[in-house]
Amino acid sequence: MPAITNHMPTAELQALDSAHHMHPFTNGDELAAKGARVITRAKGVYLTDSEGVEILDGMAGLWCVNIGYGRDELAEVAARQMRELPYYNTFFQTTHVPAIALASKIAELAPGDLNHVFFAAGGSEANDTNIRMVRTYWDAKGKPDKKIIISRKNAYHGSSMGSASLGGMAGMHAQGGMPIPDIHHINQPDWWAEGGDMTPEAFGLARAQELEAAIQDLGEDRVAAFIAEPVQGAGGVIVAPDSYWPEIQRICDKYEILLIADEVITGFGRTGNWFGCQTLNIRPDIMTIAKGLSSGYQPVGGSVVSDEVAKTLGGVEFNHGYTYSGHPVAAAVALENLRILEEEGIVDRVRAETAPYLAEKWHSLGDHPLVGETRIVGMMASLALTPDKASRAKFASDPGTVGYICRERCFANNLIMRHVGDRMVISPPLVITKAEIDTLIDRARRALDECHAQLRERDLLKMAS
Repeated sequence: MPAITNHMPTAELQALDSAHHMHPFTNGDELAAKGARVITRAKGVYLTDSEGVEILDGMAGLWCVNIGYGRDELAEVAARQMRELPYYNTFFQTTHVPAIALASKIAELAPGDLNHVFFAAGGSEANDTNIRMVRTYWDAKGKPDKKIIISRKNAYHGSSMGSASLGGMAGMHAQGGMPIPDIHHINQPDWWAEGGDMTPEAFGLARAQELEAAIQDLGEDRVAAFIAEPVQGAGGVIVAPDSYWPEIQRICDKYEILLIADEVITGFGRTGNWFGCQTLNIRPDIMTIAKGLSSGYQPVGGSVVSDEVAKTLGGVEFNHGYTYSGHPVAAAVALENLRILEEEGIVDRVRAETAPYLAEKWHSLGDHPLVGETRIVGMMASLALTPDKASRAKFASDPGTVGYICRERCFANNLIMRHVGDRMVISPPLVITKAEIDTLIDRARRALDECHAQLRERDLLKMAS
Protein backbone atom coordinates (compact mmCIF):
# COMPACT_ATOMS: atom_id res chain seq x y z
CA MET A 1 0.00 0.00 0.00
CA PRO A 2 1.36 3.48 -0.88
CA ALA A 3 2.51 5.75 1.90
CA ILE A 4 -0.16 8.11 3.23
CA THR A 5 0.47 11.83 3.58
CA ASN A 6 0.27 12.74 7.26
CA HIS A 7 -3.24 13.88 8.15
CA MET A 8 -6.06 13.36 10.67
CA PRO A 9 -7.80 9.98 10.73
CA THR A 10 -10.43 9.67 8.00
CA ALA A 11 -13.35 9.68 10.45
CA GLU A 12 -12.22 12.99 11.93
CA LEU A 13 -11.81 14.54 8.48
CA GLN A 14 -15.28 13.33 7.52
CA ALA A 15 -16.77 14.79 10.71
CA LEU A 16 -15.17 18.19 10.06
CA ASP A 17 -16.30 18.08 6.45
CA SER A 18 -19.87 17.30 7.50
CA ALA A 19 -19.85 20.04 10.12
CA HIS A 20 -18.64 22.87 7.92
CA HIS A 21 -18.43 22.04 4.21
CA MET A 22 -21.51 22.33 1.97
CA HIS A 23 -21.05 20.13 -1.13
CA PRO A 24 -22.37 20.84 -4.64
CA PHE A 25 -25.29 18.75 -5.94
CA THR A 26 -25.49 16.81 -2.66
CA ASN A 27 -28.03 15.88 -0.02
CA GLY A 28 -26.06 17.00 3.02
CA ASP A 29 -27.81 14.74 5.53
CA GLU A 30 -27.29 11.66 3.40
CA LEU A 31 -23.61 12.46 2.89
CA ALA A 32 -23.12 13.10 6.61
CA ALA A 33 -24.53 9.65 7.40
CA LYS A 34 -22.29 7.99 4.83
CA GLY A 35 -19.11 10.09 5.12
CA ALA A 36 -17.37 11.74 2.18
CA ARG A 37 -14.50 10.02 0.43
CA VAL A 38 -11.40 12.07 1.27
CA ILE A 39 -8.92 12.42 -1.59
CA THR A 40 -5.42 13.32 -0.46
CA ARG A 41 -3.24 13.27 -3.60
CA ALA A 42 -3.10 12.24 -7.24
CA LYS A 43 -0.64 11.31 -9.98
CA GLY A 44 -1.27 10.56 -13.63
CA VAL A 45 -4.72 8.96 -13.87
CA TYR A 46 -4.81 7.74 -10.25
CA LEU A 47 -6.16 9.30 -7.06
CA THR A 48 -5.23 8.24 -3.53
CA ASP A 49 -7.71 8.54 -0.67
CA SER A 50 -7.12 9.08 3.04
CA GLU A 51 -6.96 5.32 3.62
CA GLY A 52 -4.18 4.91 1.05
CA VAL A 53 -6.44 3.30 -1.56
CA GLU A 54 -5.49 4.03 -5.17
CA ILE A 55 -8.42 4.78 -7.50
CA LEU A 56 -8.41 5.06 -11.30
CA ASP A 57 -10.12 8.34 -12.13
CA GLY A 58 -12.29 7.56 -15.13
CA MET A 59 -13.81 11.06 -15.00
CA ALA A 60 -10.65 13.24 -15.03
CA GLY A 61 -11.99 15.08 -11.99
CA LEU A 62 -15.04 16.82 -13.44
CA TRP A 63 -14.21 16.14 -17.12
CA CYS A 64 -11.23 18.47 -16.80
CA VAL A 65 -7.83 17.01 -15.85
CA ASN A 66 -6.77 16.51 -19.47
CA ILE A 67 -3.01 16.29 -18.90
CA GLY A 68 -3.41 14.11 -15.81
CA TYR A 69 -2.53 14.84 -12.20
CA GLY A 70 0.81 15.80 -10.72
CA ARG A 71 2.49 17.86 -13.47
CA ASP A 72 5.07 19.85 -11.56
CA GLU A 73 5.53 22.26 -14.47
CA LEU A 74 2.17 23.87 -13.75
CA ALA A 75 2.99 24.27 -10.06
CA GLU A 76 6.30 25.91 -10.95
CA VAL A 77 4.67 28.30 -13.41
CA ALA A 78 2.02 29.24 -10.82
CA ALA A 79 4.66 29.93 -8.17
CA ARG A 80 6.76 32.01 -10.57
CA GLN A 81 3.75 34.06 -11.64
CA MET A 82 2.63 34.59 -8.03
CA ARG A 83 6.04 36.06 -7.23
CA GLU A 84 6.08 38.30 -10.31
CA LEU A 85 2.45 39.47 -10.55
CA PRO A 86 0.08 37.55 -8.28
CA TYR A 87 -2.99 39.51 -9.31
CA TYR A 88 -4.17 42.40 -11.35
CA ASN A 89 -7.46 43.06 -13.08
CA THR A 90 -8.17 43.80 -16.73
CA PHE A 91 -10.66 46.60 -16.04
CA PHE A 92 -9.83 50.32 -16.45
CA GLN A 93 -8.05 50.01 -19.81
CA THR A 94 -5.37 47.81 -18.27
CA THR A 95 -3.93 44.44 -19.24
CA HIS A 96 -1.02 42.15 -18.35
CA VAL A 97 1.27 39.73 -20.17
CA PRO A 98 -0.33 36.37 -19.14
CA ALA A 99 -3.80 37.46 -20.31
CA ILE A 100 -2.40 38.80 -23.58
CA ALA A 101 -0.42 35.63 -24.22
CA LEU A 102 -3.28 33.27 -23.36
CA ALA A 103 -5.83 35.12 -25.50
CA SER A 104 -3.38 35.05 -28.40
CA LYS A 105 -2.73 31.31 -27.98
CA ILE A 106 -6.44 30.46 -27.78
CA ALA A 107 -7.06 32.47 -30.96
CA GLU A 108 -4.27 30.51 -32.66
CA LEU A 109 -5.79 27.15 -31.66
CA ALA A 110 -9.46 27.99 -32.21
CA PRO A 111 -11.00 27.23 -35.62
CA GLY A 112 -12.31 29.69 -38.17
CA ASP A 113 -12.45 33.36 -37.21
CA LEU A 114 -12.80 32.78 -33.46
CA ASN A 115 -10.03 35.23 -32.65
CA HIS A 116 -11.17 37.04 -29.48
CA VAL A 117 -11.51 35.93 -25.85
CA PHE A 118 -13.55 37.33 -22.96
CA PHE A 119 -12.17 35.64 -19.85
CA ALA A 120 -14.11 34.23 -16.89
CA ALA A 121 -13.25 32.01 -13.93
CA GLY A 122 -15.17 29.01 -15.27
CA GLY A 123 -17.83 27.72 -17.63
CA SER A 124 -20.83 28.97 -15.65
CA GLU A 125 -19.49 32.53 -15.68
CA ALA A 126 -18.63 32.28 -19.36
CA ASN A 127 -22.13 31.16 -20.28
CA ASP A 128 -23.58 34.01 -18.21
CA THR A 129 -21.32 36.25 -20.28
CA ASN A 130 -22.73 34.71 -23.45
CA ILE A 131 -26.30 35.63 -22.49
CA ARG A 132 -25.40 39.28 -22.11
CA MET A 133 -23.02 39.22 -25.06
CA VAL A 134 -25.50 37.96 -27.65
CA ARG A 135 -28.22 40.32 -26.43
CA THR A 136 -25.82 43.27 -26.47
CA TYR A 137 -24.66 42.23 -29.94
CA TRP A 138 -28.16 42.31 -31.39
CA ASP A 139 -28.95 45.57 -29.58
CA ALA A 140 -25.86 47.11 -31.18
CA LYS A 141 -27.09 45.82 -34.56
CA GLY A 142 -30.33 47.73 -34.06
CA LYS A 143 -32.39 44.66 -33.15
CA PRO A 144 -33.00 44.99 -29.40
CA ASP A 145 -35.93 42.55 -29.46
CA LYS A 146 -33.65 39.64 -30.37
CA LYS A 147 -33.19 38.32 -26.84
CA ILE A 148 -34.40 34.71 -26.82
CA ILE A 149 -31.76 32.01 -26.54
CA ILE A 150 -32.80 28.49 -27.52
CA SER A 151 -31.19 25.55 -25.74
CA ARG A 152 -31.98 21.86 -25.24
CA LYS A 153 -33.63 19.82 -22.54
CA ASN A 154 -31.09 17.82 -20.51
CA ALA A 155 -28.30 20.17 -21.57
CA TYR A 156 -25.80 21.36 -18.98
CA HIS A 157 -24.35 24.86 -19.27
CA GLY A 158 -23.48 25.63 -15.64
CA SER A 159 -25.20 26.19 -12.31
CA SER A 160 -25.45 29.97 -11.88
CA MET A 161 -28.85 31.58 -12.44
CA GLY A 162 -28.11 32.44 -16.05
CA SER A 163 -26.14 29.39 -17.08
CA ALA A 164 -28.47 26.95 -15.32
CA SER A 165 -31.37 28.62 -17.10
CA LEU A 166 -29.58 27.96 -20.39
CA GLY A 167 -29.20 24.35 -19.32
CA GLY A 168 -32.17 22.06 -19.56
CA MET A 169 -31.92 20.11 -16.31
CA ALA A 170 -35.41 19.85 -14.80
CA GLY A 171 -34.05 19.21 -11.29
CA MET A 172 -32.08 22.44 -11.39
CA HIS A 173 -34.99 24.45 -12.75
CA ALA A 174 -37.13 23.20 -9.87
CA GLN A 175 -35.05 25.24 -7.42
CA GLY A 176 -34.46 28.97 -7.30
CA GLY A 177 -36.90 30.33 -9.85
CA MET A 178 -35.36 29.20 -13.12
CA PRO A 179 -35.27 29.54 -16.02
CA ILE A 180 -34.92 33.28 -16.30
CA PRO A 181 -37.05 34.97 -19.00
CA ASP A 182 -36.38 34.54 -22.73
CA ILE A 183 -34.75 31.11 -22.54
CA HIS A 184 -36.52 28.42 -24.57
CA HIS A 185 -35.75 24.68 -24.68
CA ILE A 186 -36.23 22.13 -27.44
CA ASN A 187 -35.81 18.36 -27.16
CA GLN A 188 -32.43 16.67 -27.03
CA PRO A 189 -31.11 14.32 -29.77
CA ASP A 190 -31.05 11.18 -27.57
CA TRP A 191 -32.06 8.42 -29.99
CA TRP A 192 -31.56 5.58 -27.50
CA ALA A 193 -34.03 6.94 -24.94
CA GLU A 194 -36.39 8.93 -27.14
CA GLY A 195 -36.08 7.71 -30.74
CA GLY A 196 -38.89 5.18 -30.63
CA ASP A 197 -39.25 3.36 -33.96
CA MET A 198 -37.44 6.07 -35.97
CA THR A 199 -34.06 5.41 -37.54
CA PRO A 200 -31.24 7.42 -35.95
CA GLU A 201 -30.93 9.48 -39.14
CA ALA A 202 -34.62 10.38 -39.25
CA PHE A 203 -34.67 11.09 -35.54
CA GLY A 204 -31.62 13.35 -35.74
CA LEU A 205 -33.24 15.40 -38.52
CA ALA A 206 -36.53 15.62 -36.63
CA ARG A 207 -34.86 16.85 -33.45
CA ALA A 208 -32.76 19.41 -35.35
CA GLN A 209 -35.85 20.69 -37.15
CA GLU A 210 -37.41 21.46 -33.77
CA LEU A 211 -35.00 24.41 -33.76
CA GLU A 212 -36.48 25.75 -37.00
CA ALA A 213 -40.01 25.25 -35.69
CA ALA A 214 -39.13 27.11 -32.47
CA ILE A 215 -37.63 30.03 -34.40
CA GLN A 216 -40.75 30.28 -36.54
CA ASP A 217 -43.03 30.01 -33.52
CA LEU A 218 -41.16 32.50 -31.33
CA GLY A 219 -40.41 34.85 -34.20
CA GLU A 220 -37.15 35.16 -36.10
CA ASP A 221 -36.98 38.80 -35.04
CA ARG A 222 -36.89 37.71 -31.38
CA VAL A 223 -34.41 34.78 -31.42
CA ALA A 224 -30.82 35.73 -30.66
CA ALA A 225 -28.91 32.44 -30.47
CA PHE A 226 -28.88 28.67 -30.13
CA ILE A 227 -26.54 27.09 -27.58
CA ALA A 228 -25.54 23.43 -27.41
CA GLU A 229 -22.74 21.12 -26.37
CA PRO A 230 -21.19 19.30 -29.35
CA VAL A 231 -21.62 16.16 -27.23
CA GLN A 232 -23.90 16.43 -24.20
CA GLY A 233 -21.64 15.68 -21.25
CA ALA A 234 -23.44 15.87 -17.92
CA GLY A 235 -26.64 14.81 -19.68
CA GLY A 236 -25.11 11.36 -20.15
CA VAL A 237 -22.60 11.63 -23.04
CA ILE A 238 -25.43 11.92 -25.55
CA VAL A 239 -23.99 11.70 -29.06
CA ALA A 240 -26.40 13.08 -31.65
CA PRO A 241 -27.10 11.05 -34.81
CA ASP A 242 -24.92 12.04 -37.78
CA SER A 243 -27.84 13.85 -39.42
CA TYR A 244 -28.29 16.28 -36.52
CA TRP A 245 -25.48 18.81 -36.62
CA PRO A 246 -25.49 19.54 -40.38
CA GLU A 247 -29.19 20.41 -40.10
CA ILE A 248 -28.61 22.58 -37.00
CA GLN A 249 -25.88 24.46 -38.87
CA ARG A 250 -28.16 24.94 -41.90
CA ILE A 251 -30.93 26.38 -39.71
CA CYS A 252 -28.62 28.77 -37.84
CA ASP A 253 -27.20 29.99 -41.18
CA LYS A 254 -30.66 30.37 -42.76
CA TYR A 255 -32.11 32.44 -39.94
CA GLU A 256 -28.86 34.27 -39.10
CA ILE A 257 -28.95 33.41 -35.42
CA LEU A 258 -25.74 33.07 -33.43
CA LEU A 259 -24.54 29.53 -32.74
CA ILE A 260 -22.86 29.01 -29.38
CA ALA A 261 -20.87 25.79 -28.98
CA ASP A 262 -20.41 24.99 -25.30
CA GLU A 263 -16.96 23.40 -25.41
CA VAL A 264 -16.38 23.41 -21.65
CA ILE A 265 -16.11 19.59 -21.70
CA THR A 266 -15.35 18.88 -25.36
CA GLY A 267 -12.57 21.45 -25.75
CA PHE A 268 -8.81 20.97 -25.60
CA GLY A 269 -8.51 17.45 -26.98
CA ARG A 270 -11.42 15.61 -25.40
CA THR A 271 -12.92 14.53 -28.75
CA GLY A 272 -9.59 13.87 -30.50
CA ASN A 273 -9.34 17.38 -31.95
CA TRP A 274 -8.61 20.61 -30.17
CA PHE A 275 -12.33 21.39 -30.14
CA GLY A 276 -15.48 19.34 -30.50
CA CYS A 277 -16.80 21.65 -33.21
CA GLN A 278 -13.88 20.49 -35.39
CA THR A 279 -14.77 16.84 -34.78
CA LEU A 280 -18.43 17.44 -35.64
CA ASN A 281 -17.91 20.11 -38.34
CA ILE A 282 -19.77 22.90 -36.51
CA ARG A 283 -19.06 26.58 -37.24
CA PRO A 284 -19.89 28.48 -34.04
CA ASP A 285 -19.97 32.24 -33.58
CA ILE A 286 -19.04 31.82 -29.91
CA MET A 287 -17.36 28.96 -28.04
CA THR A 288 -17.54 28.52 -24.28
CA ILE A 289 -14.30 27.19 -22.81
CA ALA A 290 -13.06 26.18 -19.34
CA LYS A 291 -12.04 22.86 -17.69
CA GLY A 292 -9.38 21.47 -20.08
CA LEU A 293 -8.05 24.99 -20.69
CA SER A 294 -5.98 24.58 -17.52
CA SER A 295 -6.66 20.87 -16.96
CA GLY A 296 -8.44 22.00 -13.79
CA TYR A 297 -5.19 23.16 -12.16
CA GLN A 298 -6.56 26.71 -11.95
CA PRO A 299 -10.11 28.10 -12.31
CA VAL A 300 -10.26 29.74 -15.74
CA GLY A 301 -12.74 29.92 -18.59
CA GLY A 302 -13.95 32.21 -21.29
CA SER A 303 -15.99 32.99 -24.36
CA VAL A 304 -14.13 32.71 -27.66
CA VAL A 305 -15.78 35.12 -30.08
CA SER A 306 -15.85 35.53 -33.86
CA ASP A 307 -14.46 38.56 -35.66
CA GLU A 308 -17.98 39.76 -36.52
CA VAL A 309 -19.29 39.54 -32.95
CA ALA A 310 -16.15 41.16 -31.53
CA LYS A 311 -16.24 43.98 -34.11
CA THR A 312 -19.86 44.77 -33.27
CA LEU A 313 -19.28 44.68 -29.51
CA GLY A 314 -16.17 46.81 -29.96
CA GLY A 315 -18.37 49.78 -30.76
CA VAL A 316 -20.16 49.78 -27.40
CA GLU A 317 -19.14 49.77 -23.76
CA PHE A 318 -19.91 46.20 -22.68
CA ASN A 319 -20.85 46.70 -19.01
CA HIS A 320 -19.81 43.25 -17.89
CA GLY A 321 -16.82 41.55 -16.29
CA TYR A 322 -15.44 39.59 -13.35
CA THR A 323 -12.79 40.31 -10.71
CA TYR A 324 -10.86 37.26 -11.86
CA SER A 325 -11.27 37.68 -15.64
CA GLY A 326 -7.86 36.81 -17.08
CA HIS A 327 -6.31 36.24 -13.63
CA PRO A 328 -2.53 36.26 -14.24
CA VAL A 329 -1.80 33.05 -12.32
CA ALA A 330 -4.67 31.17 -13.97
CA ALA A 331 -3.62 32.49 -17.39
CA ALA A 332 0.01 31.47 -16.87
CA VAL A 333 -1.01 27.97 -15.76
CA ALA A 334 -3.39 27.62 -18.71
CA LEU A 335 -0.59 28.60 -21.10
CA GLU A 336 1.69 25.95 -19.64
CA ASN A 337 -1.10 23.39 -19.88
CA LEU A 338 -1.62 24.23 -23.57
CA ARG A 339 2.14 23.98 -24.15
CA ILE A 340 2.17 20.47 -22.69
CA LEU A 341 -0.87 19.39 -24.72
CA GLU A 342 0.72 20.73 -27.89
CA GLU A 343 4.42 19.91 -27.50
CA GLU A 344 3.82 16.41 -26.14
CA GLY A 345 1.39 15.67 -28.97
CA ILE A 346 -1.34 14.62 -26.52
CA VAL A 347 -4.28 15.66 -28.73
CA ASP A 348 -2.77 13.93 -31.77
CA ARG A 349 -2.10 10.78 -29.74
CA VAL A 350 -5.70 10.72 -28.51
CA ARG A 351 -7.01 10.97 -32.06
CA ALA A 352 -4.62 8.45 -33.62
CA GLU A 353 -3.97 5.91 -30.87
CA THR A 354 -5.68 5.94 -27.50
CA ALA A 355 -9.19 7.02 -28.50
CA PRO A 356 -9.51 4.27 -31.15
CA TYR A 357 -8.15 1.76 -28.62
CA LEU A 358 -10.58 2.93 -25.94
CA ALA A 359 -13.43 2.76 -28.47
CA GLU A 360 -12.62 -0.87 -29.31
CA LYS A 361 -12.49 -1.84 -25.65
CA TRP A 362 -15.53 0.24 -24.69
CA HIS A 363 -17.70 -1.29 -27.41
CA SER A 364 -16.70 -4.73 -26.13
CA LEU A 365 -18.79 -3.96 -23.03
CA GLY A 366 -21.83 -4.01 -25.30
CA ASP A 367 -21.98 -7.80 -24.95
CA HIS A 368 -22.78 -7.46 -21.24
CA PRO A 369 -26.40 -8.38 -20.43
CA LEU A 370 -26.99 -4.99 -18.75
CA VAL A 371 -25.61 -2.85 -21.59
CA GLY A 372 -27.95 -1.78 -24.37
CA GLU A 373 -25.87 0.89 -26.07
CA THR A 374 -22.22 1.94 -26.09
CA ARG A 375 -21.40 5.44 -27.36
CA ILE A 376 -18.03 7.14 -27.56
CA VAL A 377 -16.44 10.23 -29.10
CA GLY A 378 -12.73 10.59 -28.42
CA MET A 379 -12.22 10.30 -24.68
CA MET A 380 -15.83 10.59 -23.52
CA ALA A 381 -18.13 7.59 -23.54
CA SER A 382 -21.35 6.18 -22.13
CA LEU A 383 -23.19 2.92 -21.53
CA ALA A 384 -26.99 2.79 -21.52
CA LEU A 385 -28.13 0.23 -18.95
CA THR A 386 -31.30 -1.70 -19.75
CA PRO A 387 -33.23 -4.79 -18.63
CA ASP A 388 -33.95 -5.61 -22.30
CA LYS A 389 -31.60 -4.72 -25.14
CA ALA A 390 -33.98 -5.47 -28.00
CA SER A 391 -36.68 -3.04 -26.91
CA ARG A 392 -34.36 -0.41 -25.37
CA ALA A 393 -36.52 -0.77 -22.26
CA LYS A 394 -36.21 1.34 -19.15
CA PHE A 395 -36.09 -0.19 -15.68
CA ALA A 396 -39.29 -0.35 -13.61
CA SER A 397 -37.38 1.19 -10.67
CA ASP A 398 -37.05 4.95 -10.29
CA PRO A 399 -34.65 6.45 -12.85
CA GLY A 400 -31.09 6.37 -11.54
CA THR A 401 -31.64 3.49 -9.10
CA VAL A 402 -29.71 1.03 -11.26
CA GLY A 403 -27.12 3.61 -12.28
CA TYR A 404 -26.39 4.40 -8.64
CA ILE A 405 -25.93 0.72 -7.79
CA CYS A 406 -23.52 0.37 -10.71
CA ARG A 407 -21.63 3.49 -9.67
CA GLU A 408 -21.22 2.13 -6.14
CA ARG A 409 -19.82 -1.12 -7.56
CA CYS A 410 -17.38 0.95 -9.64
CA PHE A 411 -16.20 2.74 -6.50
CA ALA A 412 -15.89 -0.62 -4.73
CA ASN A 413 -13.58 -1.72 -7.57
CA ASN A 414 -11.46 1.44 -7.30
CA LEU A 415 -12.83 3.03 -10.47
CA ILE A 416 -14.52 6.40 -10.68
CA MET A 417 -17.25 6.07 -13.30
CA ARG A 418 -20.21 8.42 -13.03
CA HIS A 419 -23.88 7.63 -13.48
CA VAL A 420 -26.39 9.95 -15.15
CA GLY A 421 -29.75 8.35 -14.50
CA ASP A 422 -29.23 4.80 -15.70
CA ARG A 423 -26.36 5.69 -18.03
CA MET A 424 -22.74 5.17 -17.01
CA VAL A 425 -20.23 7.70 -18.30
CA ILE A 426 -16.47 8.12 -18.43
CA SER A 427 -14.13 10.92 -19.44
CA PRO A 428 -10.61 9.87 -18.42
CA PRO A 429 -7.48 12.03 -18.53
CA LEU A 430 -6.20 12.32 -22.10
CA VAL A 431 -2.83 10.92 -21.01
CA ILE A 432 -4.31 7.52 -20.11
CA THR A 433 -2.21 4.68 -21.56
CA LYS A 434 -3.43 1.54 -23.30
CA ALA A 435 -2.50 -0.50 -20.23
CA GLU A 436 -4.52 1.87 -18.03
CA ILE A 437 -7.43 1.61 -20.46
CA ASP A 438 -7.28 -2.16 -20.04
CA THR A 439 -7.46 -1.68 -16.26
CA LEU A 440 -10.40 0.70 -16.62
CA ILE A 441 -12.32 -1.77 -18.80
CA ASP A 442 -11.56 -4.71 -16.49
CA ARG A 443 -12.85 -2.80 -13.47
CA ALA A 444 -15.90 -1.55 -15.37
CA ARG A 445 -16.81 -5.08 -16.44
CA ARG A 446 -16.38 -6.38 -12.90
CA ALA A 447 -18.62 -3.56 -11.62
CA LEU A 448 -21.26 -4.41 -14.25
CA ASP A 449 -21.15 -8.08 -13.22
CA GLU A 450 -21.57 -7.20 -9.55
CA CYS A 451 -24.36 -4.72 -10.36
CA HIS A 452 -26.17 -7.38 -12.42
CA ALA A 453 -25.92 -9.86 -9.55
CA GLN A 454 -27.34 -7.27 -7.12
CA LEU A 455 -30.23 -6.48 -9.46
CA ARG A 456 -31.11 -10.16 -9.68
CA GLU A 457 -30.98 -10.53 -5.90
CA ARG A 458 -33.16 -7.45 -5.38
CA ASP A 459 -35.56 -8.28 -8.21
CA LEU A 460 -34.71 -5.04 -10.04
CA LEU A 461 -34.32 -6.49 -13.54
CA LYS A 462 -37.91 -5.63 -14.38
CA MET A 463 -38.92 -3.51 -17.38
CA ALA A 464 -41.03 -0.40 -16.99
CA SER A 465 -44.57 -1.00 -18.18
